[in-house]
Amino acid sequence: MADFIKSYRAEVGINHVPAYQVSGRPFATSSTTGRSGNAVKVEFPYVTRWIYVINSDSNSAKAAFSENGLNGTNFFRIKNGTETARLELKISELYLTGSGNLTVVAGLTTIKPERLSGSIGPSFSGSVGVG
Repeated sequence: MADFIKSYRAEVGINHVPAYQVSGRPFATSSTTGRSGNAVKVEFPYVTRWIYVINSDSNSAKAAFSENGLNGTNFFRIKNGTETARLELKISELYLTGSGNLTVVAGLTTIKPERLSGSIGPSFSGSVGVG
């Protein structure tokens, strides 16, 4: 009986559909400064449901889901004075560089970031397409 009761207390994971069906908890930071090649790591307190990145600088920016991706070829660019579309992504970290005026806005699930970590690292680090 104890094992049966214990199963109801399991924490939700990244494939827990209801966590993505409800509105996300708000998250915003404008304290990201990634100019002169310095990478900025944004750590989310919970796994994201969606994110936007806004670049209000005159320089273009690079964003990636791992530091290796940012330093390699697994990144995307955000042109100066623009923003990304709403990105429906399950991530716990975002790496940014190239701009001194970036804002990150996200909707968060109730899933703890460590539930996204695996043997290859946090937030899909080491995966194909992430770096």
